[in-house]
Amino acid sequence: MEKGEFKRIFIISIYVLIFAAIVGVFYFFSAPTPTCYDNLQNQNEEGVDCGGVCLKKCEIVPQEKIAVLEAGWVESGVPGEYDLYAEIRNPNQMFGSESFEYKFIAKDANGQELASFSNTGFALPGETKYVIKSNLGMNSAPNSVELVIGETKWVEKNEFYEKPQLRIINKKYNLITSGIEYAEALGLLNNDSAMDFSLIKLEIILKNAEGKIIALNSSEMRTVKAGEGRDFRVFWPNKFPGDVANMEVQAEVNIFSSESFVKKFFKQQRFQE
Repeated sequence: MEKGEFKRIFIISIYVLIFAAIVGVFYFFSAPTPTCYDNLQNQNEEGVDCGGVCLKKCEIVPQEKIAVLEAGWVESGVPGEYDLYAEIRNPNQMFGSESFEYKFIAKDANGQELASFSNTGFALPGETKYVIKSNLGMNSAPNSVELVIGETKWVEKNEFYEKPQLRIINKKYNLITSGIEYAEALGLLNNDSAMDFSLIKLEIILKNAEGKIIALNSSEMRTVKAGEGRDFRVFWPNKFPGDVANMEVQAEVNIFSSESFVKKFFKQQRFQE
C-alpha cells in the first residue's frame, strides 16, 4: 500500500469515528428516560411498567382459561320456561377465579338466538362444577345451549389456602305418591370446615342411566357454623321426562365474598388493592 493511500484511509477512519461519536452523544442525550409509564419492559421491571423499581405490582394470571365441558337445557316444569346448565372446569391448581363473566345463549335449530342470560360466577382452584340458570323464558324449546366465558379475574393461591369442606350424606330422591308435589330430593349437608359460612348454595342435578341431566333444582342455607350438619329438602311440583338413576348435589360457598377469608388464604393482587 502506498503512503498516500494509507493516509487517505486513515483520515476516512478518523471521520467515521468522529461521526459515530457524535451520533452516540446525540442519542444518549435525546433518548427518552425510561419510566414506569412508557409501555416498555425496561429498567429492572418484572413486567411491562410493573415490578422492580415500579411500585405497581405485576398482575399474575394463569395460562389456562376456564373450560366449558358441556352445556344444555331441561324442562323447568313451568310452561314457556327452561332451565339451562353448563359444566365448567378451572384447570389451574394454583389460581382461583374471584369473578368471571358468563353468558348463556339458547338457540333454535337455525342457529338463531332464542334467549340469553348474563351473570358472574367464581371458581376455586382446580374446581369442576355446574353453572345453572333456572326458569329462563323462551317462545319455544331450544335446540342448543352455549355458555360463553368472558372477563376473568384471578387470585393466586398461597400456602394457607384450604378448600371448604362441605360434605353431602344420606342423599335420597323419592317420587311423592300423595299431595300436590311430584318428587323430592333430600339429604344432609355437613360443614366440616373450620369456618362459619353465611351462605351455602346447593344445586341438585338429576341424571338418567345414561348420565344425561333430566332435572335441576336448587336451595340455599344461611349461617352454617363449623362442624354443623343441616338437612335439606327440595321439591319438583311437576312431572319431568326420564327416569332418575343418579342424584348429584353440588354444595358451594363463595369464599371470595368474605374479605377476612380472602386476605387470609390468598395473596393480594393488583385488582384487589
